[in-house]
Amino acid sequence: MLDLTGDPVDLLQAITDVESVSGNEKALADLVEEALRESPHLEVVRDGDAVVAMTRQGRSERVVIAGHLDTVPVARNLPSSRRVVDGEDRVYGRGTCDMKGGVAVQLAVAAAVPSPVRDVTWIFYDHEEVDAERNGLNRLATHHPELLTADLAVLMEPTAAAIEGGCQGTLRVAVRTSGAAAHSARSWLGSNAIHAAGEVLRRLEAYEAAQVLVDGLLYREGMNAVAISGGIAGNVVPDRCEVVVNYRFAPDKDEAAAVGEVRRLFEGYEVELLDLALGARPGLDRPAARAFAEAVGGEARPKYGWTDVARFSALGIPAVNFGPASPTKAHADDEYCPAADVYACRDALLRWLSS
Repeated sequence: MLDLTGDPVDLLQAITDVESVSGNEKALADLVEEALRESPHLEVVRDGDAVVAMTRQGRSERVVIAGHLDTVPVARNLPSSRRVVDGEDRVYGRGTCDMKGGVAVQLAVAAAVPSPVRDVTWIFYDHEEVDAERNGLNRLATHHPELLTADLAVLMEPTAAAIEGGCQGTLRVAVRTSGAAAHSARSWLGSNAIHAAGEVLRRLEAYEAAQVLVDGLLYREGMNAVAISGGIAGNVVPDRCEVVVNYRFAPDKDEAAAVGEVRRLFEGYEVELLDLALGARPGLDRPAARAFAEAVGGEARPKYGWTDVARFSALGIPAVNFGPASPTKAHADDEYCPAADVYACRDALLRWLSS
């Protein structure tokens, strides 16, 4: 059984050594469920390989604190190891950063605070690292939507123990140019679609991405070509070319505004929306969020990139990212979590939930 009352860094090693690549979370979910059921102040619900534990103290606020159990595939980085590197005490191994360090903090605090000043819903879910349709939060929202009700959500994604509010939205479009095919030896008889894509790239090069203030955080947007394709043979003038463009946008924008910005930039071209995920407002003006920021200390940062906080935002719940380890080590072969970050995150949550 997992020991939730000892050193949380030892707990991190224990859960890291239970391999839980996406689709193989059951063994770890079983251990998490078993350990949480030992705490009489928690009501525990199991849905597939997601485990939810709730306090019911009748508080005026309820917060969700969530983390995923799965990892990307192992790359000769299990079992875990604890060692001092460059003067820093670290736990190395698959998932230590993304995000078993956060899960260890959740488990330790869930057991340590039987009567929090805010009711807490602790969520440990599966299938975060794979396609969105399989995401455990999506399944919980379908099967048990009442379990996701809260005034604020904290996602224990790695942030180096700092608050990263909300997240950017993201979309991809295909911008297409057309021409007329011809033999490259008689290219004047055709029209080169790849050459025509030059104007698409020039518009991107000249584009000035916005900086948008949302709930006190400044989000930098970005519009970039991420792929280009065209042509069928080395002796044929291509009649089709496609540039894939990724737009990262501030969480103040809805789908219409984000897609409209892209279509405005590429007016006159065929533009197909490939995928889109809205961002999440940080909601740092909410009372629970203000208290959380005071407990954590330091300056909140905007989240660059997309995380599952957006799933809570879609339900009308403001959300922040907060967890141990630097996100730059997520999915790396030398993935690690500093022990100091684990203690810092644990202590911050204890302050927030106890006073």
